[in-house]
Amino acid sequence: MSEYEDPGHSSWDDGSHDTGHDTTEHDNAIIVELSDGSQATVVDTDGDHYADLVGIDHDADGHPEVVYADTDGDHKLDTAVYDYNEDGQPDAIGVDRNHDGNIDAIALDRNHDGHIDTIISDDDYDGKADHLVADTNFDGRPDLAAVDRDEDGQPDVVVADTDYDGTADTVHYGDPDSNPLGHGGHVDPYAAR
Repeated sequence: MSEYEDPGHSSWDDGSHDTGHDTTEHDNAIIVELSDGSQATVVDTDGDHYADLVGIDHDADGHPEVVYADTDGDHKLDTAVYDYNEDGQPDAIGVDRNHDGNIDAIALDRNHDGHIDTIISDDDYDGKADHLVADTNFDGRPDLAAVDRDEDGQPDVVVADTDYDGTADTVHYGDPDSNPLGHGGHVDPYAAR
């Protein structure tokens, strides 16, 4: 899901060796010019010589499209905030809750209106979605929910408000044709439309 993979030891580069990239240091930040023209900004907010924030700016316009953060001080980047359309509003927020290097909960703003409209979680950390709640018509109310209780990659219960009146009117139990979780249970938030 992400371009950056935390090796688990995001130690601060003290500048004692050549990284092969152009770097600029600012107090607790290092800006690295990458070979593809993008920039990575690495920030040590608490002075412990470990990266607390890493921003990836693909078009080098000064506004990162992805920011990775160590939110609990364990020196592992466990949260990613994505701004795909560069409007300054998060379009997706992903969290690695068990620190295994994989995003296991994500909140999406699919229509870029500043409101979260889809939440997907992998509660047993097997790489497959277990819960999905979505506002498929972007009216601010959830109208689709799916749960995979037996962890087989297929939803066991799907509840939908197909006429968008605020009341659930469709309930499916174990129907493989109504799988908003995507192929094999892998997260596919756009399949929920």
